[in-house]
Amino acid sequence: MIRYVIRRLLAAVLMLFVVSVVTFAIFFLVPRLAGATADDMASRYAGKTANAAQLHELAQKLGFLDPIYAQYGRFAKAILLGADYNTGPVTVHCPAPCFGYSFLTQNPVWPDLTDRLAVTVSLAIGAAILWAVSGVAVGLLSALRKGSIFDRSAMAIALAGVSLPIFFTGLLSLAIFSYKLHWTAPGGAYTPFTQNPMQWAHDLLLPWVTLAFLFSAAYARLTRAGMLETMGEDYIRTARAKGLPERTVVFRHGLRAAVTPILTIFGLDLGLLLGGAILTESTYSLPGIGKYAVDAIVSNDLPKVLGVTLVGAFFIIFANLVVDLLYAVIDPRVRLA
Repeated sequence: MIRYVIRRLLAAVLMLFVVSVVTFAIFFLVPRLAGATADDMASRYAGKTANAAQLHELAQKLGFLDPIYAQYGRFAKAILLGADYNTGPVTVHCPAPCFGYSFLTQNPVWPDLTDRLAVTVSLAIGAAILWAVSGVAVGLLSALRKGSIFDRSAMAIALAGVSLPIFFTGLLSLAIFSYKLHWTAPGGAYTPFTQNPMQWAHDLLLPWVTLAFLFSAAYARLTRAGMLETMGEDYIRTARAKGLPERTVVFRHGLRAAVTPILTIFGLDLGLLLGGAILTESTYSLPGIGKYAVDAIVSNDLPKVLGVTLVGAFFIIFANLVVDLLYAVIDPRVRLA
């Protein structure tokens, strides 16, 4: 087990390095290969109001005239050790982990991300609990009652949930439950958990339900398909022949085997949301990482976009690492892989 954990940790570290290289190439190498000059690269830091002289001076300060390997070295060093940025009259230090410095807002990116991380984590964790419990429960009942009215109705609702985009269901839910019935908080409402836990849950209830409706539909279909396949296996018939209770057969033998692919999807979905639930946060005007990324794109603030990309990649890799470790708990055969 220890060797398995060490291998997965080393693989995660290697993947983080690969992600940093690929991210750097997307933001800095590919534009140069497409014909962008050093001044063009500097314009992504200075915004849309800088003149040609200011752009050329900024390109020199940021080192865009240096070889690409030297630029990546500074990029990686800034993440690990921090960096100094010359903003003109003063030199500003960006402490590690430094994911960039916004010359438009005159602030490092990392503190902005940490300020918004609580909103995104609250949204992702709450919705994940709802969709995992409801999706697996509905899928399990549908599989055990195959062909029944409940099965057909649940799968029809699941199909609608998968098909409807979040910005449609979100706006529709806001119009009905927030602005007409006044049951839930309006868009843009968020209270920190440490300040008022009840108000925190009330503000996020509608985003949780809307986001969970989208994901739980897919989980219900996956669970149903996995259970139908698993419950027809020979070892299930053997367990029943031994006289084991039906609950034990379903949960300990059937669901445990069917939940493995669901766990994979859950880790990926949760990692993606922790990196920024862009559509949900934009629909409900929640000040999270996803909304932060949208605002950065609109204002052409490249360091912010780069920082969100790196943080999102980290959460996805971390979620995959946790899933790999949980595999070893659910299925001992994985430890030997």
